[in-house]
Amino acid sequence: MYACKVISKSQLVKDRHKAKMGLEISIHRSVDHKHIVKFYSFFEDSNFVYIILELCGKRSLMEMQKRRKKISEPELRYYVRQITLACVYLHDCRIVHRDLKLGNLFLNDDMQIKVGDFGLATKLNPGEQRKTLCGTPNYIAPEVLLSAGHGFEVDVWSLGCIVYTLTVGKPPFETDELKDTYKKIKRNDYTIPSDVNPVLASFINKLLQPNPAKRPTMKQILQDPYLVDNYIPSCLPTSCLSVAPRINDNRLSILCTNDALRRPFSEMANNVKNTKEVPLKESLPVVSEKEPADFYLSELHDQVSKLLSSKLKIKSSSNDDEAEHPASMPFFWISKWVDYTDRYGIGYQLCDNSIGVLFNDSTKLILMQDETNFHYIDKNGKEEYYKYDNYAPEHLVKKTTLFRYFRNYMNTHLMKMGERHKQHLGEKEDMVRVPYINFWFRTNSAIIFHLTNGTVQINFFKDHIKLILCPHMAAVTYVNENGNFKAYKFSLLEQYGVNSDLFQRLKYAKEVIEYMHKKCSEK
Repeated sequence: MYACKVISKSQLVKDRHKAKMGLEISIHRSVDHKHIVKFYSFFEDSNFVYIILELCGKRSLMEMQKRRKKISEPELRYYVRQITLACVYLHDCRIVHRDLKLGNLFLNDDMQIKVGDFGLATKLNPGEQRKTLCGTPNYIAPEVLLSAGHGFEVDVWSLGCIVYTLTVGKPPFETDELKDTYKKIKRNDYTIPSDVNPVLASFINKLLQPNPAKRPTMKQILQDPYLVDNYIPSCLPTSCLSVAPRINDNRLSILCTNDALRRPFSEMANNVKNTKEVPLKESLPVVSEKEPADFYLSELHDQVSKLLSSKLKIKSSSNDDEAEHPASMPFFWISKWVDYTDRYGIGYQLCDNSIGVLFNDSTKLILMQDETNFHYIDKNGKEEYYKYDNYAPEHLVKKTTLFRYFRNYMNTHLMKMGERHKQHLGEKEDMVRVPYINFWFRTNSAIIFHLTNGTVQINFFKDHIKLILCPHMAAVTYVNENGNFKAYKFSLLEQYGVNSDLFQRLKYAKEVIEYMHKKCSEK
């Protein structure tokens, strides 16, 4: 499969616009690097120009940052190194990208960076500079704003803005007004929070030097101690698009390798209730961003309330194509569930084939899709990780036995709703984390799940319609009775209108979100 960039010729009326389009094609087709979107061909008809490009199935860092806000340092170094490698190649070819930003840093199915969109790129002769005012406001360098002449250093500045955004959760110079953003850029007015690693803070400061001559080159960035002296993963699992990975700078190993702490499943007593529980002495630390106590319920409630209180156009037709936004499609949803809360708890399967159980004592057990690693979360939220290799730690023997019952029942008796592509994890398997159920309840009309990544899923009993709401993307995905998915941005629904069926279901969603938020507040 390929991607296709389509440009209307109505935008190419002026000669300078045609020249710009020609330069973009000329530059992009001339480059070939593993971290640059591959250019295949282009053609045109009477109305459009079509550019055939490499398809990047995992969207871009922009969508990832919206879902994650901030990322861990090993992930940051992984992405920065790949971006820098691409820029070293471009600069060696005397090409300045001039529009490096999260939305132009794409991800392929292997979670590798692919730099794309050469619409503002230019080639420089030795000693040459440009004075064109161009770029994206939050990433634009001060020398561009000052029309002082700019060169390769603008890409370094943009990289600094990218690093800051992925570290802090917002761009360094962002304000509500464009003129204020430009003032802050010209004054080099930004603040790094005190909890940021000092070595990382120093790295950011180097990239955001107001004097372009004092910024490091891309080749020097590759040799910076922040990248050279710290752990960089060789790969990342796709779960990182939504959930922080299970890694730290010491490349943590799995606990419970001591046979004294585990016993074979084959030796488990048939009577689960008589199993002796022995507490584990330590748990595995993880790299994880701090989540709000309500796991974004208040944020989602505000978004849905704003949408429903706006002057929404209610359409009789079910055609909502204008509001569709495929990039907002969820990465995780519940595809199967079984309710045994009268005795044990609720079991479920996520779309990536990982299986979880939320027990009645508020503990959770999750088997990852590789069927090797499992994840235990106690009632206080402390996380522990083990290998599911026919052994279980003593204090989890009872729960792992119950877990097998849940798993076998779902695999044997339940149909699956949708499926995300199952990846071959390899060395990534020890890094995977997935969201789990934070809260759930049933009504006469539906079963409602709230996941720890902020997702709220509503499965309606009568017609088997599902809604999946995401606060990070400010979007809702509608799953029809045939399992077809359509994602809609709230802002686009507000702009173009919503069909009456989805409108009624969103009203119901608002009610259940209010209920969950109230219950979470009472905890």
